[in-house]
Amino acid sequence: MSELGVGRPTKRRAGSAVGGLPVADSRPVLDGDAVLGSRCTLCRYASAQRNLPWCPVCYGELEPARFPRTGRTWSSTVVAIPVGTRKPPFGLAYVDLDDGPRVLVHLDKPAVLELGARVQISGTDDGDLVAGAEVQR
Repeated sequence: MSELGVGRPTKRRAGSAVGGLPVADSRPVLDGDAVLGSRCTLCRYASAQRNLPWCPVCYGELEPARFPRTGRTWSSTVVAIPVGTRKPPFGLAYVDLDDGPRVLVHLDKPAVLELGARVQISGTDDGDLVAGAEVQR
């Protein structure tokens, strides 16, 4: 009998070595007042990833871009099981950044948000973006 998992590929965390090379971290990066990413010079496709070799839509050249920390929820949920170091309940949402890409964020409070609710990314937690309801002025 063979052991389960022997010879099968495993999920690797960012930073762990694979064949002597570090695994890239594809999570969006918050830099002060903006989320860092890239935008295609041809089709204007926006991505929260900074290290793509070319545009995934038209194969055009990418340029660095900065996106606002505000946006509208595309979907959200409350997770009721432990995932990694996170203990339940915790909220997750996909947010369409204003004039930018869709990003996955952890919510500062476990809640299901209304579709299209305005949110603002407030910081990071263990490398993940964290967002909460945007303050209306």
